[in-house]
Formats: sequence, structure tokens, C-alpha cells
Amino acid sequence: MLSQETINVIKSTVPVLEEHGTQITTVFYEELFKAHPELLNIFNHANQARGKQQTALANAVYAAAVHIDKLEAILPTVVQIAHKHVSLGVKPEHYPVVGEYLLKAIKMVLGDAATPEILKAWEEAYGVIADAFIGVEANMYEENEKKEGGWAFFKDFTVANKVPESDVITSFYLKPADGEHVPDFQPGQYISVRVSIPGEKYMMIRQYSLSKTPSPDMFRISVKKENDNDPDGKVSVYLHEQVKEGDKLEVSAPAGDFTLEGDPDNAITFIAGGVGITPIMSMLETLAEKDPNREVVFLQAARTPAYAAFTEQIHSFQERMPKLTYQTYYEGNRIDETVLKENVNSTSDVYVCGPAGFMEFVITTLYHAGFSKEQIHFEFFGPAADLSKAE
Repeated sequence: MLSQETINVIKSTVPVLEEHGTQITTVFYEELFKAHPELLNIFNHANQARGKQQTALANAVYAAAVHIDKLEAILPTVVQIAHKHVSLGVKPEHYPVVGEYLLKAIKMVLGDAATPEILKAWEEAYGVIADAFIGVEANMYEENEKKEGGWAFFKDFTVANKVPESDVITSFYLKPADGEHVPDFQPGQYISVRVSIPGEKYMMIRQYSLSKTPSPDMFRISVKKENDNDPDGKVSVYLHEQVKEGDKLEVSAPAGDFTLEGDPDNAITFIAGGVGITPIMSMLETLAEKDPNREVVFLQAARTPAYAAFTEQIHSFQERMPKLTYQTYYEGNRIDETVLKENVNSTSDVYVCGPAGFMEFVITTLYHAGFSKEQIHFEFFGPAADLSKAE
């Protein structure tokens, strides 16, 4: 527990963090990687290059300061980030290093304004927050290991099959290299894939949604091939162009909290943009198997019909799901406010996944239409954008 004096000091830094937060986190990462380049084996280089990770961390630090007197308010965010950490293989020994360089960055950016009193308060606060993460993540690692076929950190898998799903998306069927079964998971969860790409100094990790309902013998991920010149594209291009059936990949245990929830009697609306369809396919297939009479509306947005994945499979689900309504939208006929108003049941649970701009539009529109936070479930690929003002 933090003292009231420490809480007051942390609260007093909120305006400073609002103004200088991203500058602090930018310096933090620069200094951290300078001293500990081995951590580049964990962090997403593309997110660093684009400033996404710096912004995400700045938002997290700001939220911690705002809610320092009632940290339970940010527990859902802690759990979401903890899932990401477990999927990346973050360990307890990483936290003191991060704390050291975060305090150093605060001092470097704020100069004399970072008084000993402020630095001491943030050191104490960081310790409490780090302990919370370490505890949550330890439980997650333990739960992963206890599952039948489970493990912690990374394990070798063999690419059993590669199947094109559209002009830009290919599915990879992954089987444990040791012949064991895979653990059960919640539809909507993801795994991390860690690769060593020839010519690259550090390993790279990317998180991919599991795009098929759980089965005991394999995982399926469906990967969009990004532009060769896009920093985000290095791993996807490597998987598409160089990884062959029979090759091995390092894979983490399933993680993530974007899963089917809510009242099982409620209608469901799925809204997917581009490769955001991948976690939703796992959810939809599960409903087709276990709850085929559920009222479901599925709105899929893609650049062109050639870019739209899984359309044939979704149509096959319609044969088993009499209350499944499926519509596709392409450039020139996009999902807009009218489409949402006409197709999204005001009492349904809504699941949204896709590019950040697409999701921000959909979620903001639904909030303004009267949908509650409890009704809307979403998953961002990469560091989450700040939707706190969308409500």
C-alpha cells in the first residue's frame, strides 16, 4: 500500500505526464536499449520505429498516475497488458531494469523539476505496480503450464500446412514438434511466433490470433502479408515467402482476453476489418459447433473481394446457423454509421477487430448510439489506441 503522501505526490505529476509523457517514454526506450540491447529480442521493432510503443507506455503511465489512489480501476488494463507480456515471455527480472530506466528518463526529461521527492514517490509507485504485474503474470504462466499439453514461454512447433485464404492472407497450421497435444484455449485468443530472420541481428516476435476453434492436435493462425518496405511487414513477409511446410517456429501458449462473454442468450454482432477477421473466425466456428441457433450478425469489411478471407467458410456456417446474417463491404461501400444503425441490434454483444482507425470509428459510433462499455468488446493488433474519450 502507498502512503497518502506518496499518492499526493504522484497525483501532482499528472499534468506533467500529460504534457511530457511521450517524451519521457521515448527517452526511456532509447536509454534502456542502449544499456540492454538484448531486450530487443522481446520488443516489437516496428512499433518502436513508429512510436506506437512509446505512446502506449505513456498512456499507461498517465493512467497509473490518475488512478494511483484506486489502482483497481486499471485492473482490466493490467490484465490485458499482462496477457501480452506472458505471450512475449516477459520475466520478473525484467521489471527492476525497466523501473531503473523509467526513473532515469523522468529525471533526464524533467531536469530539476524531477525533485528527489517526486523520484522517490515514483520509485515506490512503480514497485507496487510492478509487483501487481509480476503476480498476475506468474499466475498466468502457472495456469499455462498446468493445462494438458501446456507450457510456459516458447515451444517448437512444425508448420504442418500452409493454405491461402485470400490474395494477402495465408493460414499456417502448427503442430507441436514433440508430438504432444496443444492446450485448450478460449476462441479469440492469440499466440506469439518468435523467429530468427536471416540478416536480422535480433529475434522478432509477432502475435497472431488463433483463427480456428480449439482442436487437440494443432493451432491455426492466419497471417496477412504486409508490404515488403513496411517495418511491420518483416515477419509476415518472412512467413509467407520463406517459411515452408515442415519448418519449425517457436510459439508461445495462448493468451488474451478478447473472448466470447456476456449473456449466452444475447444476440451477437461481429464487425471485422481486414485481417481483424482472424479472432472472430475462431468465435464464429465455436458458435457453429456449440450454439448454432444463436442470433448472429457478421459484418466484414475488406479492401476488395480478393482481399476478403474465409467467405466460403462463413457461407458454410450459414447452412448450420439459421440465424446467421452475413454481409461484406468493400471500398466504395464501406461500413458507415447507417450500416451500423441498420444492422447492429441495440441489445447485442458486439465484437470488433481490425485496423485502429476502423475500430475507433465503429466503437465511437456505437458509444454515441447508446451502446454500453459492457456490450462492446474489442481487440487491437499491437499497442492499443486510446479509446478513453470515445465513451
